[in-house]
Amino acid sequence: MSPTVASRQPLTSRERVLLALDRRETDRIPIAMICSGLEAPARRAFAEHLRRTRDISVDAYLHPLIDVATVAPAYVGPSTEPGEDMWGVRRAPMSYGDGSYHEIAYHPLAEASSVDDLRGYQWPSTEWFDYSTLPARIVEARAEGDRCLMVANGCLFETSWYMRGFERMLLDFALNPEFARHLMGRVTDFFVAHFREMLAAGCGEIDLAFTADDIGDQRGLLMSLPMWEELIKPCHVRLNAAIHEFGARVVYHTDGAVAEAVPGLIDMGIDVLQALQFSAAGMCPESLKSLHGERLCFAGGVSVQTTLPFGTSDDVREEVEGLIATLGEGGGYILGPSHAIQAGTPPENVAALFDTAAAHYPF
Repeated sequence: MSPTVASRQPLTSRERVLLALDRRETDRIPIAMICSGLEAPARRAFAEHLRRTRDISVDAYLHPLIDVATVAPAYVGPSTEPGEDMWGVRRAPMSYGDGSYHEIAYHPLAEASSVDDLRGYQWPSTEWFDYSTLPARIVEARAEGDRCLMVANGCLFETSWYMRGFERMLLDFALNPEFARHLMGRVTDFFVAHFREMLAAGCGEIDLAFTADDIGDQRGLLMSLPMWEELIKPCHVRLNAAIHEFGARVVYHTDGAVAEAVPGLIDMGIDVLQALQFSAAGMCPESLKSLHGERLCFAGGVSVQTTLPFGTSDDVREEVEGLIATLGEGGGYILGPSHAIQAGTPPENVAALFDTAAAHYPF
C-alpha cells in the first residue's frame, strides 16, 4: 500500500468507485453486486453460516462492503396483474427444487405482424413514474454511508424480445428488419426519456446508469456482428448519449462470449463492461485489460458458473486476487460476482469472495 493511501482516512463508497473509474488509486477494490445477488436458497445458507460463525446477519455483513446502491422513482402507472410487468410481459415461477426462477410465460407482441400493430400498443410512459420521489430516496440510500448511486434498467434488445419472443425477434432481424427497428425504437424512446427524467431529478447525485442486453452465449455472439451493429448498437448509442448529457457513467451488462463485440461496445459509448463471464469462449481478463483497459472499465467477473459453486474457498480467494491484480491494475475495476449466486453455492465460498476483496489493497 502506498504511503498516501495508508496515511489518509478510508474513502467513502462513492469516492472509491469514482476514483476507480477514473483509473486512480483507491483504499481497497470497490465491491458491488451489479445485476447480481444471492438466490433465495443461497441467501438462506449464507445467513445460517454467518449466524453460526460470526453472529451477524447477511445485511449487516454486506452493507459495509457494497459500494454501489440502486435508486428508482416511484411507479404510479396502471396496475398490473400478478407476474406482469409494465410492458405487458407475464412471468410464472418455474421450480428448480429449492427455489424458483420467474420465466416468461406470455409475450404480448408475439402475434403482431406489422408496424401498425405496434402503433396501437399501450407503451409505457414517463407519466407512469413520480420522479419527484428520487431526491428523498437518494437521501435514504446515503443515510448509512455515501454510496455510489445507480439508476436502471436500460435493456433495449431484451425488453423487445421479452415482448416479441426470442425466436420471433431473431427472425424479425433477418426477415423483417423494419418491424424490428420500429419495435426497438419504441423501447429506446421510453428508456431515453426515462433516464433523462431520473438523472435530472437526481441533480448530480447519481453517478452510474445500468444498461444491458445479453448478446452472447457460451460460444460467441447470438447474431452476426454486422446484424448487431445495424439493429441494436444504434439504439444504445442514442441511450448512452442521453445518459452522458448528465455526466453519469454507462454500465453495460452482457453475459457470454462477447470479446468480438467489445470494440463496438466502446464505440457505442459504454464506460463499464459488466458480468465478465470468463468461462465463455475467448473471454480472457488479461486480454480485455491489455486491449481495452485504457478506454473501458470492468465490473464483476467472479464466476458463478465454476469457482463459486464448485471450487474451494482457496480457489475463490485465488480467483478474486487474480482479478484484482489483472483488472484492477491502475484502477478501472469494480469487483463482484459475474451474476446471481446460485443455489448450492457453499456459503464459505461466498464469504471468501467478500472477505478477500475487503482485505485486498491492490495498490
